[in-house]
Formats: sequence, structure tokens, C-alpha cells
Amino acid sequence: MASNVLSRLARIEFAAPRYLALPAAGVDVSASGVKLAILEERVHGLELTRFGEARLPIGAITGGELSDRAAVVEAVRSLAKSHKVRFANIALPEARSYLFEAIAPGENPRAWKTAVEQRLDEYIPLPPAEVAFDVAAAGLPGAETPVVGVGYARRVIEESLSAFDESGVTVRAVESETFSMARALLPKGDQDTVLIIDIGRTTTKLTVVSHRIPRFATTLDIGGHALTLAVQKHFGVTEEEAKRVKAEHGLISSPGEDGGYLEAMLSTVSAIREEIVRRLDYWQSRAAKGTAHEPVSRAILIGGNATVRGLPEYLETSMRVPVELGDVFANLASRDHWLPPLDYLESLAYATAIGLALRDYDA
Repeated sequence: MASNVLSRLARIEFAAPRYLALPAAGVDVSASGVKLAILEERVHGLELTRFGEARLPIGAITGGELSDRAAVVEAVRSLAKSHKVRFANIALPEARSYLFEAIAPGENPRAWKTAVEQRLDEYIPLPPAEVAFDVAAAGLPGAETPVVGVGYARRVIEESLSAFDESGVTVRAVESETFSMARALLPKGDQDTVLIIDIGRTTTKLTVVSHRIPRFATTLDIGGHALTLAVQKHFGVTEEEAKRVKAEHGLISSPGEDGGYLEAMLSTVSAIREEIVRRLDYWQSRAAKGTAHEPVSRAILIGGNATVRGLPEYLETSMRVPVELGDVFANLASRDHWLPPLDYLESLAYATAIGLALRDYDA
């Protein structure tokens, strides 16, 4: 422990001049907007020192595609300029990824990747020449090592790199958002199998993570905006007023409250719940059959719409596992030494961005 502290202190006290240092920045582009997180190392650990968001117009990103490239480029450029960011780690959307499991001979990543590459068409339904992929160990290395791989069509990666290049930001690393979220939410060494539920504006992303490695992921085409629309339709109010009502009341019934409001909310959120439960039951049934998978022991709720009052309790009644709000600061310095500048509820939308920034420290 002492040597780790000394090493960290040395990197701080004898750091390269600021103009030479590369900030640990993560940039997350999603349907709701572009989010930025910057971490800096202090004697007591990592701190989130800067963060920001640039909203995107509805439809700028659909199904993980950059439908309005100009809007995305401008949002990244504006955010990077205001925070003086020139280098960043970025995430690619789960919706356009291919997550797979394999058994690979060899005891190091290079050997695993070579072995998987020879059978790539078995895991990804694209011509191998059009695919970029990587693998990570999902168990102890040995003669036959279980690995998890994730692949993307090369054009998807090139599309993102090109957009960031046009925005003036140099990309240092690219990875799937499923890995970034797990890195932010689960402490190093965590061995639990958990379900991460990311409720965004237009989608809900589900990721089963074991030992901090994604094992299953899918994206539902319904998100928190559907709840806003339900409120808006019921009361006949503007979108901003509907957001306020949704935030204040959530799924909690209040004395004298219009019962129709709660009915409108539940009719929408129940659709999200049913899809989550269906995927969870699938995973739990596989685990019960004695496969290499462990059953999910708890669920972690994040995203810009995870803060709806009563939502964790509502989901928990059907999922039969504990449901808790996430902690995106789990791998940063202890709150005994610093206070995050980002409001806790707002922070739930920054898991991917913070996980991307943590990549530089998660050796």
C-alpha cells in the first residue's frame, strides 16, 4: 500500500508540465447529448474536476447512427473548446456492437485474439475483413481461456473517429460503452454478477456484468422520454412542465392526487419493466442450469431517467433481486477527502463518460 501511495505522489509532484500532460477525459455521445468527464489525480486519489453536457436535437442519433452528423460534431467541438480538451477516450454504442463469448487457447491477449480471429465469422455475422474487435479474459488464463469479445463494423468506428477528428478532438482509445459503465460503477476486484439498467431518453440499455466484464447486453427502444410524453398527454402541458411533474411525483401516489396521472405513468413504465424482467429471467434460467454463468444478485439503476421517484422499488417487486441507484464515483477518491462537484442525481447520467476517463487508471 505504501509503495502505491508513493508512486501516486511521485506522479503528482513530478508531473509533466500541463502543456505536455494528457488529461484523463471521457466523452460519451448518446441520443440525449454529449457528456464530458475529466479526472485528475490528487494525493488522496482521483477526483472529477470538470464535467459538462451539450444537448443534441431529437433524432440526431438513432439506433446508434449519427443521423445528424453536423449537430454531433458541433456539440463535441463546443464542449471540448469550453473545457480545453484536445484528447479523449470515446465509447461506441451497445446497439451497434456484437458481444460474444469464446474459449481461446493461449495465456495472453495476443494469443486469444489470434485464436478468435480465425473463427470470427462464428461470432459476428459480418465479413471478417469488415470487423474490428477485441477480447478480454472472463476467467483464469490457462491452456483454454474463457474470453469475452466485442466487435464492431469498421465503418462504425471510422464514422466516430471521423466525427471527432472534425470536431478537433484526438481520440486516444475507443471501447464499447458496456465496458465503460462497468468500470465506473463497480469497484476494482468486484466479483458480483449484476444487471446494469441504463434508462436514457429514448432507450434503455441492459448489461449483465460479472467480475466487471460484460457478459450480455441489449438495448430496448423505449426510455424515459416516453414517461414525459405520458405526463404531457395526461395534463396537456408543455414538455418542460411534464418533466417537472415527473421529477416531483414519479411513481409515488400522493393524497388528493389525480389517480389518472399514476395510471398513465404505470402504463408506460410497465412496458419497460416487462422487457427488463424478460431478459433477466432468461439469464437467471441459464445460470440455474449449471452453466458457467452466475445468477444476477442485484441490479444497478443509472441514466438520466433513473431518478424517477419510486422507480427502484417498482422494478424490485417484479425482478426479485435488490435494485439500487448506482455510484459513478465508486472508483474515485473517498468522499471523506473531497466532495464531487456534480449533483448525485445528475451524476447518474455520467457513468459512461466517467468510466471512459477511468480507463487511463484502471490497469
